[in-house]
Amino acid sequence: MRRLIFGLTCREVSDFLLEYLEGDLAERERRAFRRHLFWCRACVAYVESYRKTVELARAAGREEIPELVEPVP
Repeated sequence: MRRLIFGLTCREVSDFLLEYLEGDLAERERRAFRRHLFWCRACVAYVESYRKTVELARAAGREEIPELVEPVP
């Protein structure tokens, strides 16, 4: 569903999502992104689930892999 709320569609919010979370959006785009989130509860839920997914993926990548007791055949 493409909804236009304050200059950004829901699709555009998903396109800019990683840049938003990384803090890489220009001020103008960041303001438009936040305005959209103010009115669109569906995108808020999507952003939060995406943020959690990124956190979990990064945490999983930091874990040390234990030495195997026996070599894998």
